[in-house]
Amino acid sequence: MAGDPIRLRGIAWDHARGFAPMAATARRYGELHPGVEIHWERRSLQAFADEPIEKLAAAFDLLVIDHPFAGYAARHPVLLDLNGHAPAALLADHAAFAAGPSHASYEYDGRRCALAIDAATPVSGWREDLLARHHLAVPATWEELLELARAGFVAVAGLPVDCLMNFFMCCHAQGEAPGTGPEHAIGREAGGAALAMQRELMHLLPPATWEQNPIRVWETLARSDGRPAYCPFAYGYSNYARPGFAPHVLRFGGMVRYRGRALRPTLGGTGLAIAARCPHRAVALDYAAAVAGADWQRTVYFESGGQPAHRAAWTDAGVNRLSHGFFRDTLATLEDSWTRPRYDGYLAFQDEGGGIVRDFLLGKSAATATLAALDAAYRRSLHPRP
Repeated sequence: MAGDPIRLRGIAWDHARGFAPMAATARRYGELHPGVEIHWERRSLQAFADEPIEKLAAAFDLLVIDHPFAGYAARHPVLLDLNGHAPAALLADHAAFAAGPSHASYEYDGRRCALAIDAATPVSGWREDLLARHHLAVPATWEELLELARAGFVAVAGLPVDCLMNFFMCCHAQGEAPGTGPEHAIGREAGGAALAMQRELMHLLPPATWEQNPIRVWETLARSDGRPAYCPFAYGYSNYARPGFAPHVLRFGGMVRYRGRALRPTLGGTGLAIAARCPHRAVALDYAAAVAGADWQRTVYFESGGQPAHRAAWTDAGVNRLSHGFFRDTLATLEDSWTRPRYDGYLAFQDEGGGIVRDFLLGKSAATATLAALDAAYRRSLHPRP
């Protein structure tokens, strides 16, 4: 008599890019391994972010997480350290062939909390037909972007976390990386210039901006009949470059230049983690290795709506043909992306800092008060409660 099936339970985020590839890979793994059942559940991005990771790890065997959790995971080992458990050949392959800094982002203090399975960074996107209809070109510089925004053709995500990620990008444009010192989130001069730069664009945009996340931006562009037609930076979703996903296909590319250099965005993406208490570690590790491996990344994972983290998928001719060159045309931007801080406590700063920056952009606070508030939130985050 056959034994009881091995059952694993996973939690992912609720979007075609987040949940569908996990369900598809689980189904395929079960077909290849009779007696293994992997059931994925989903919740909204906000609900997923609000749930403490230790509670998720207590309830689920497999978790799709993002890399800012790495510092917490290193200090509170509720997730399996994959440096000591994942196949050495897989880790070596990812170290050599990861798309951008995705693989490195999940390691902190020598511990690896997840395998990179999804790679993303803010990129530009546009409707070719609408720009052509209005005899407009994709902007190449910050000044050209502002002109397009004045004409009403630009959309940007304006939720708090997006405001903070774009503030980080503007800090880099001013020559300074945020979150690197013991006292200040960013230097006063660079921070003030970054806020002014960001507000220069944001005050040209419509009120709907402040209720949009990247998904809503791409949906708006894909359904637009005139304006907007272009987004300069929002986390890329290759789904919108695929025929049939939305009413119109979007094209994606790199960032505009500011003072002669392309803007440097902030890395996103997700990784696949395994709860330390998982009773079927060997099976969970084997499944995770399949999902993160080059073969599934460029086939079943991508084909089911996923946005791979392996360079083999990003450079694959078939993958690019089916996505209007999304991966080929945005890889350089991903390679240039900046990995935000991941220390234990950083996520508290991210949660608080987004609202602080957004209030400034909405005209609710002055630059000096905004920078002081960011500093205070940053210092609090450096000393989290045990």
